[in-house]
Amino acid sequence: MKTVVQQWGNSLAVRIPKPLADQIRLRQGTDVDLVASNGSVIVRPSQSRRRIRLRDLLKQVNRKNLHAEIQTGPKRGREAW
Repeated sequence: MKTVVQQWGNSLAVRIPKPLADQIRLRQGTDVDLVASNGSVIVRPSQSRRRIRLRDLLKQVNRKNLHAEIQTGPKRGREAW
């Protein structure tokens, strides 16, 4: 697949065609690693995971996905309940 390197501000940019992006599950906002290797540039999705924050998870809780309390059995030890 061929494409053209273009100017983007003071940097250079390469557009990644949709079929190629779909093949490696690359989406807008995906963190990528760039590696220079033997005169080539390798672009691959970053292996580092985004840090998950509790507040971001709690924003996703709503009435449809909130479950009722569950019973886990009798008290074992010094639990408060």
